[in-house]
Amino acid sequence: MTDTILEKFVKILCGTLDNKAQVDQELADGNQVHPYAKHVTAVCDHKIINRPKVHEGLYILEESYYTYPGKELDIKPLLFHLRSDGNKVLLNSVQIPVHLKKADVINANESLVLDWNELELRPFGTAEYMYHEEGHFTVDHEADMGDGLTFRLIETLSMDGLDVMELVHKNGVKLTPYDTPILYRRVV
Repeated sequence: MTDTILEKFVKILCGTLDNKAQVDQELADGNQVHPYAKHVTAVCDHKIINRPKVHEGLYILEESYYTYPGKELDIKPLLFHLRSDGNKVLLNSVQIPVHLKKADVINANESLVLDWNELELRPFGTAEYMYHEEGHFTVDHEADMGDGLTFRLIETLSMDGLDVMELVHKNGVKLTPYDTPILYRRVV
């Protein structure tokens, strides 16, 4: 039995991935450009209550941890709704309810409950991840986040890892402090 497009996407995206090898090489070269970044991602449908039975797709929770040179750890939990459309996976970013503490929104928190009735889409739009027969997905998605803020996501996702470039601009001024992708690899 072959995996569906959505199952292939989840196999690639879920798990623990970081860019330790990239940061170690930058440090060895004497110039750390990228933050140390780690994602812990898992399907979290079982944490969502009051979801209508006819609501298709899956939800995944991505715990994102970033440590920029000279700064403290920054934690960003992200919730995504995924569904498939032919040879594409459609991803929407979902707002984490404001009453939840970031530190509690983790996959290992067995008491974490998300009420479907409280979930709202963020102004990210729908990112379309195209599947390629070689076994990887690509996306180039730009979102107008309002107030002059734009976010562009350029990714290649494969079983080898995730190459992720996030470009943030405010009123046309680039805020992203690097020009090359973060290279996430699976943590064994």
